[in-house]
Amino acid sequence: MQNVHFTVAYWCVLVVAVMPIVCAGIAKGGMFGKPPSQGGFDNGNPRAWLANQTEWRARANAAQSNCFEAMPFFIGAIIIAHQLGAHQGRLDILAFLFVVLRIVYVMMYIAGLSNVRSVVWVTAFALNVGILFLGYH
Repeated sequence: MQNVHFTVAYWCVLVVAVMPIVCAGIAKGGMFGKPPSQGGFDNGNPRAWLANQTEWRARANAAQSNCFEAMPFFIGAIIIAHQLGAHQGRLDILAFLFVVLRIVYVMMYIAGLSNVRSVVWVTAFALNVGILFLGYH
């Protein structure tokens, strides 16, 4: 029986899956104790509440959406690279770098640094394409 282990790249999938939840938490942060009538988080209608936010809260919510959008391609690229027999060390490094770039991306999004955010997004996307083709022979 082959000894199977969870690779760093697979752990990165978990981190990427948690990132939208973290972004939502940031958007809602500090608003749980206030009643909705005073602008506090409305758990009865969370999407409408988030849609009415401005400034950094709105950007955190937008970052949440973008994290969800980036997730399927990353997960697919990791699975395909594993199936194609990509060099595990390289795959782990690229997956880790993707996660780091996505964290920086979220930080730039929330901070309102749109030009830097766009450069980071393009770099992370290119890295993800690299992951996809890493196992190609």
